[in-house]
Order: sequence, then C-alpha cells, then structure tokens
Amino acid sequence: MSALPRPFNPPARVLMGPGPSDVPPRILAALARPTVGHLDPSFIQLMDEVKALLQMAFMTGNDLTLPVSGPGSAGMETCFVNLLEPGDTAIVAVNGVFGQRMKENVERAGAGAVLVEVEWGHPVDPAKVEAALKAHPEARLLAFVHAETSTGVESDAETLCALARKYDALSVVDCVTSLGGIPVRVDAWGADAVYSGSQKCLSCVPGLSPVTFSPRAVQRIRGRNRKVQSWFMDLNLVMGYWGAGAKRAYHHTAPINALYALHESLLMLAEEGLEKAWARHLRLHLALRAGIEAMGLSFLADESCRLPQLNAVRVPEGIDEASVRTQLLERFGIELGAGLGPLAGKIWRIGLMGASASASNVLLCLGALESTLAGMKAPIHVGAALPAAMAKI
Repeated sequence: MSALPRPFNPPARVLMGPGPSDVPPRILAALARPTVGHLDPSFIQLMDEVKALLQMAFMTGNDLTLPVSGPGSAGMETCFVNLLEPGDTAIVAVNGVFGQRMKENVERAGAGAVLVEVEWGHPVDPAKVEAALKAHPEARLLAFVHAETSTGVESDAETLCALARKYDALSVVDCVTSLGGIPVRVDAWGADAVYSGSQKCLSCVPGLSPVTFSPRAVQRIRGRNRKVQSWFMDLNLVMGYWGAGAKRAYHHTAPINALYALHESLLMLAEEGLEKAWARHLRLHLALRAGIEAMGLSFLADESCRLPQLNAVRVPEGIDEASVRTQLLERFGIELGAGLGPLAGKIWRIGLMGASASASNVLLCLGALESTLAGMKAPIHVGAALPAAMAKI
C-alpha cells in the first residue's frame, strides 16, 4: 500500500497580483472558530451583522444585501440570471476581460447583448453608452465594470448609472476589485445591482461574493414572468434565507466558517474607516508609482483613470515577463499577475489590495523587481526606485 499524502503546507507568499490578497492572521484565526449550524441562532445573528457591515462597505441602505456563497463570478451570474429573461436586451460595456464575461452571462441567460467596446486600457466612454441606450430603447439593463482588473482602469460609475436611469434601464456594476479600495457609493450612484468579491480589497479568503440590489432591482426580480434558470442563484428563494430576523427558510448550507472570516474582515474595514482605507490604497499606489517611474517603467492606464489597487505596468522591450514573475516568486516569494488577452506578455499586474497594500510590500516589490530586471540587463535606472518610493511613504 502506498504511503498516504502528507498534510498540505503552503509556502509563505507575498500576494501582490490581481487577487487573492494577503489574508491577515486575525481573519485566518476567525476561520478556526467552532462550526455551528447554518440555522443556529448565533449564526443568524452573525448573518444580520454581516448584512449591516456590507451595507456600510457598499454605502447603501438596500435591504437585499448579502454575500453569495461563491466567488465574484457567482455574484456576477446571480445578478444577470435574476434580472434578465430570455429575449431581453442588455447594453454591455467592454473595456477588458471582465466586461467580456458580462457579455457571456447575458447571452447564457438567453438575452441579447449590445456591446459598447472600448480599447483596453481606457475607461468606458459615457457618450458611446448613451448612443447605445438611445439606439436600443428596449434595453432592460446596462452592465459595466467599475474597476477593470485586467487593465487597472476605473470607469465613471456615477455617470454611467445616471445614464441607465435616464433611459429606464437597470445598472449592473462589477465592483469586485473596487470595494474597500476606492469609493463605492451604491446609493449615491443610484446603482441597481452591484457585486464584489471577498478576496481583493477586503483581504478575506476567496469564495464569497457580496452583492446588493436596489428596490427597483428587487421589483424586477419579484415580477419575473418565468423562474430564474438557476435554482441555487434564484434570489426569490435566497431572500427567504437571508431575510430579516430569526425566521429563516432553509435554502442551502452556507459556508459558515468563511462567513466568520468575512465578518472579521468587514469589522477590520469598519475599524479602519472607509475613507482611511481608500486613502491608504492611494498613498501606497503613489509610492509604488514613484518607484516604478523612477526605474524607467510606465503604466498602461492614464493617471486620470488609473486604479490605485491594481497597477498595470508595461514590460520593458526585450524582457520575458513570465521569467521575471517566476524569479520573483522563487527568489522573493512575491506573486505578481500576468496580462490577459491582448495584453498577455505586455504588462504585469501589481496588486495593492487590502492587507497587501502596505509600505513594506511596496518596498519589497520594487527592490525585487529592480534586482531581477537589472540581472536581465533591462534598460532601467538602477538604484532610483526605493528612494523615490520612500519619499512618498
């Protein structure tokens, strides 16, 4: 008989890619608390607290605010399968990978997708969106990505949500990378359906997707002509479990310990304060930017629309970007992300999200990147990055 596998002991990493981010010990410790039943009165109380904390993070009073039991992609699908029916039309803005995924969700829900395409590395163009809404008055919703993880670009959510309301369409907003890192003001924007992920700026473990739905969106969900195609994601059923108070209808066994961790991560966000969390992400981005530019490297996105928590940095001419990432991982334990789609081989994606957004991580990353590139004879300015970053920290 062959020997049993050994327990898995993962290596220590510094997570500075597009997600997940570093998970603080306090959140990891929450995972180890005793498991209770998913209808236990103590767990019901925790569910109510998670809902209130998510309302704080989303800056909303929406009653239908909850964490979907699944990653950000499950939150995305939950929005589309509940708000669309076969034969509907949706306007989808595409300026990166995750806009493309929105299109896929629209089509798999049996609806037609009208694309508003923008060159990758640029924000969604409100003028193009308005032209599409004018041309398609039958459109039931407008979908766009607030913080495009594949390019490091922020789009103007407030303006785009206002356009959706102007043309009597619901807005679906991807805030997977933005929640906790930059302002997400659901009620002020008038956004109708917003989804995020636990593993990015919230610095929780992967596997949960916070979502929130406006009263307009809830009315659409309750007024459907046919059942939602997904039983698991049907919010008409899920609302019975994530409703108010102690009377809960069993829907599924929630990921109990993961919800302990989300609760802890949201508590940490509340303790820091939203505005201080946003300011921390920006300050450390500016330090990283100073070091990157002092080294002689540049960013994909223009400063006017650049995300502080997801930095798309151009690879120097003649450098094998995958080899750089491999060396950073093996020599320094640092994980960076690669480019996707047409940006594959052309950029690194450097994440400064949640607990990963720290001064020590910025300096470690810059020093390791400079050392690795210098060893490859890249055309960079050696010795300039760390002093430039230190001046901003």
